[in-house]
Amino acid sequence: MNTHELQRALMNRAVYPDRPEDVGFAETHISLLFFTGKHVYKIKKPVDFGFLDFTTLKKRKHFCNLEIMLNRRLSTGIYLDVVAIRQKDGKIVLDNPGRTIEYAVKMNQIPEDRLMDRLLDQGRVTADMVKEVATILADFYGRAATSKKIKGYARPERLRQDTDENFEQTEGYIGSTISRELFDAIRRATNSFMNRNRAVFLKRIKDDRIRDCHGDLRLEHIFFGDKISILDCIEFSERLRYTDVSADIGFLAMDLDFHGRADLGDHLIRRYAERSGDQGIYHVLDFYKCYRAYVRGKVESFRLDDVNIPDDEKEKARARATKYFDLAHQYATRLS
Repeated sequence: MNTHELQRALMNRAVYPDRPEDVGFAETHISLLFFTGKHVYKIKKPVDFGFLDFTTLKKRKHFCNLEIMLNRRLSTGIYLDVVAIRQKDGKIVLDNPGRTIEYAVKMNQIPEDRLMDRLLDQGRVTADMVKEVATILADFYGRAATSKKIKGYARPERLRQDTDENFEQTEGYIGSTISRELFDAIRRATNSFMNRNRAVFLKRIKDDRIRDCHGDLRLEHIFFGDKISILDCIEFSERLRYTDVSADIGFLAMDLDFHGRADLGDHLIRRYAERSGDQGIYHVLDFYKCYRAYVRGKVESFRLDDVNIPDDEKEKARARATKYFDLAHQYATRLS
């Protein structure tokens, strides 16, 4: 059964134990998501993008289990289990006898109007809410795993691989989502900062600031329920998750800047630094915010090449990419 056949089969509400009235559906470049009103079933597509490889059933099962384990670190009662999708007598069944053809991460469905990006759009995010997030993150980073292997991902020469990759992958968008002037200025500032501050990066390693982090810490992944839950941690790439805590929380601060709330972004970092004692974060924060903004500009630029995205959506992606690159340039000017 291929991905499209499986998608059609799972739109049948009779497949699900809670017999929903309707089944909602969403798709990303790596996942299929099915919503029953009570639960979400997330299936990984059999794709290989280099930075992730879901091409075998064994790998997809492994990453489903890893997704559950990692996301439970920052959330409670949302990530439930990995369920087997089986086929019996030509029919799809969930966690019943039959031949296993796929695996899904089963989650409790949450009200999306309580996600931080939605609340911010409504002007409902307060300084106290941001302080709570900062406290959660400071405590999380303090207990998150670290090791020689994890720390190795933050060595300057390895970081240079990431920044070089960014510039290589965005050269084709010069004149479209980023100007030659900004491209050259950001690259020059980034490389210069890394060359001048090797000792700073090494001290971050020595001070145990390199941890097994979240990896994709954005507003849309923070849920204000009875308790704050932080969702959608990256399970598929150690390179993206093993990082300086500044790169992780700096992603969220950058996202607040992008949405016009630099005051809340500054508040987030201040409260984190107070709670963790990590005053050294300020030495590398603009570098990592620049890096994160540039990555988001790159990702939005990639959407322009997707034949499945309508032209009007591509224009929105173009505008977002340009805004992210402009923000990256703002940070880059502070790196001198």
